[in-house]
This record gives sequence, C-alpha cells and structure tokens, in this order.
Amino acid sequence: MELIHKAVEAPRECAWISASDSGVSEVVSVGGPPAGRPSGFALAPVYPEWLGDRGFTAEHGARFNYVAGEMARGIATPKMVIEAARAGCVGFYGSAGLPLAEIRSGVEDIKAALGPDARSWGANLIHSPQEPGQEKAVIDLFLSQGVSRVSASAFMRLTADVVRYTALGLTRAHDGSIHRANHVFAKVSRAEVAEAFMAPAPEKILQELVAAGAITPAQAELAGKVPVAAEITAESDSGGHTDNRPASTLFSSLSIARARVCSRFGFPQSSIRIGLAGGIATPQSVAAAFQMGAAYVLTGSINQSAVESGLSPAGRALLAKAGPADVAMAPAADMFEQGVQVQVLKRGTLFAMRGKKFHAFYRAGASYESLPAADRKWIDDVLGEPFESAWRATRSYIEKVNPAEAARADTNGNKQLALVARRYLFMGAQWAREGHPGRIADYQIWCGPAMGAFNEWVSGSFLEAVEARTVRQIALNLMEGAARITRAGQLRSMGLPVPAELFSFRPVIFE
Repeated sequence: MELIHKAVEAPRECAWISASDSGVSEVVSVGGPPAGRPSGFALAPVYPEWLGDRGFTAEHGARFNYVAGEMARGIATPKMVIEAARAGCVGFYGSAGLPLAEIRSGVEDIKAALGPDARSWGANLIHSPQEPGQEKAVIDLFLSQGVSRVSASAFMRLTADVVRYTALGLTRAHDGSIHRANHVFAKVSRAEVAEAFMAPAPEKILQELVAAGAITPAQAELAGKVPVAAEITAESDSGGHTDNRPASTLFSSLSIARARVCSRFGFPQSSIRIGLAGGIATPQSVAAAFQMGAAYVLTGSINQSAVESGLSPAGRALLAKAGPADVAMAPAADMFEQGVQVQVLKRGTLFAMRGKKFHAFYRAGASYESLPAADRKWIDDVLGEPFESAWRATRSYIEKVNPAEAARADTNGNKQLALVARRYLFMGAQWAREGHPGRIADYQIWCGPAMGAFNEWVSGSFLEAVEARTVRQIALNLMEGAARITRAGQLRSMGLPVPAELFSFRPVIFE
C-alpha cells in the first residue's frame, strides 16, 4: 500500500507493476526497476504537460493544454492573460463589451509584455446583434494589431466577420497543406452551432466577401477546404451565457458532431480539437475532462476571484464565499428581449431576482406608465433614479449605437422599458467591476457552480485566501492534481486497491 501511495504522489516516476497468473497485481517499485526484474511491466510516468492533445500545445506555443478563458468587460485583464501565458497556459483577454480604444490599449499591453512572437494568447469576440457593425470593428482592430487567436462566444450562427478573420489568415504551404495564421476558438453549447464552425465557410458568405473586396478569391478557395474553427470549446454549465448543459453530455454530442462533419467533408477528426469549459474547477473535473478526450480545458468563473481579475475586491470577496448552489439565471443585457439568460452569483446580491422581475414586466407587454404605482416605485428604487431620467440616459446611448432602435422606442413604451432594463443589467456588471459600495445588491457577477466547487476544494489551504489566488497557482495546482488523479485511475484499472484518498489533491504552493 505504501508503494501505491508513492506511485500516485510521484506521477513523474515509472511505477513497476508485477502481475500473477491469477490476475493479482501489485506495485513493486517506483522510480528505478526492481531487483530481480519479476514478471510484469513498467507504468510510464504521467506529466501534467501530457494531459490533453499535444497538437494543441504545439500549435499555440503553450506548455499545458489549459486555457484561462475570456471573461467579458475586461474581467479577464491583460495582466491575467500575461500571467497565464507566463505560466505555460493560453490566456484570452476579456475584450467583449469594452470600447475599441480600451481593447487596443489592452492588446498593446499584452504584446509589450509577452513579445511579438508569443502565440499563447488571444482576445474575445462576442456576438453583438444589438450593435450593428461592432463585430466588424473589433475584427478590424484585431487584424490591425496582429491578434492571431480569437475566442468567439455567444454566437448562435456563423457570421461573415468570423469567416473573414479565418480566411485572411490562410495560405498554402510548399507541401500543399493549408496553413492557418488566424485561429478561431468557437465557444459553443449546441451541436448545430458547433457544426457551422467545424465545417468550411459557406460558399455564399465567401462569394459576398470576395465581391466586397474583403478577401481574395484565393483565400476564399482555401477557406472552402478547411474548418472555420479548428478549436471548438464545449461550454457546459458555466457562468455568463450558458445553456446549463452537463459536461459529459455536451462533450459527447460535440464529438459525434465532429465525426459527422469530418465524414461529410473528408477531414481527419484530429483537424478539429474539442476542449471543455464549464465546471472546470477541481483536479477531479480536469482529469475527467481529459479522460473523456478533451484536447484542452478552459477555466472561467474561478479566475474571477484571482488577484489579476478585473473584478473589484468586493466582488472577489463575494465569489470566495460562494457554494455550488449559490448561483441563479438572470436575463442577459445584450439579448434581453430574446429571453437569453446568463448564470450569475446569487449569494450576497439581489441582481438575479431583480433582473427576472424586469423581464416579467417586459414579457407582459407593460410600459412604465401602464404599471401600478407600487411597481413604478420599485423600478425607480432599483434604478436609483426616476424612470424618466434613466430613459433619457439610455436613449442618448442607443441613439449613438443603434439609431433605428432608439426611434422605435420613442413610440413604444414596452420597448423603452426593455432598453432601460438592459441598461440596469449592463450597469450591474459595471458596478461589480468598480466595487460600487452602494450597489452591492445589484452586482452582476457571472458565475457557475464551479466557483462553489473550487471554494470547497481550496478550503483550509493557502488558496482559500483571495489574495493568494493567482491564475498561475490555480492552473498549476489543477494540472498537477489532475496528473495524480489520472495516475490513481491507471493503477485502479489494473486491479490495484487504490485508496479513495488518493483520488484527491490538496493545493500546494508552486515556486
């Protein structure tokens, strides 16, 4: 039993296993071969670097198949991206929802810190149906700044700007293969959406881009031969936009979709890597993801509580107290009218409840004026100002980004109510970022159950303290723990009596 413990706690060492005709196995040595060389075999080491798809790390210049995911509105800060990359991971800047000037500044900071040749970082492109032209402007910025990796999130269909980004990075190598300079990571939660990214770009979109002079005919030809996105991130039950899919169900669904698409277009399945996000918060969840066949894992909610996060100290303190059940669904600010929801922290805030009440008013067809006096007072109290002044401020903004929508709202009280509600939802995230002391009850903090699982795992360890939570320590502990749990699983699969305690790992400080 002592050698079993040693084999798990030193996964980088060979474990020598003997086996008898009766099928009984035992560990006879860890490290060097045993004296006498009894019949049996050596179990190869398990390194954290070996978990996942080695093609992913080679393509993206990383040490680990681990992504520190984008968290919108700058919560995944340039500093977080820089530290994730320096730790051997891939990091994505949470550029969604930020002004173009701030996105540019953040990208420049990352490039200055990591150098011009760094490949293990990217930025976020979020689907923006309420802001025509925003996706194009962000893609133009990324192209001008040489951002070669983009995480596309909240897309329900493929758009021309995503296709343009992929196509502009395609060239044919001397050996005839197609080289991809611009990499799209498509974060999806449904197979039908995933298939659009796994397939080559539609001919109609390519022809329109060529006709507009956005890409060349040669680039269009290449784009018709490769997947739009070679990296597909399966987003299961997560913070923010989510369909609350169980990880195992979603990953299986996308794997089957990949096989279907690859068969249709003659691609090798290895040309499309599927990573797993949502619920990635403990060594067990990381090990399970890789055991299912995930090429990489992506963490989100747990990094919000890290010191590099753009969330305020007050917001991070709330997250550090969350349990797995302390989350709720709330209306999404960007797709309020469509009924799209995001998962947020419930403990310590009233945001989810208030957001749902706003949406109930909208769904009932109400305008502010048509509501009973008590409901109008509730709205004014939640907004922190009279509805009329909130509408004036809202209209001023909408007029700039979507004049047609502002004009429709002028004669539609229900639309006015929706737009003011969207502003409140938007500001909830802003107040959480800024740590507004009078608005804690209205903080919108995107959070999945993984945050609670992480807090339970680190309880009593050095990572329990919020000030000790860095993306580097979080990532290294998760990957090291996953390697040990993977080794424990290997030993158990050989019939060895592996104690239950070896399927857990306590955080340690990595120098």
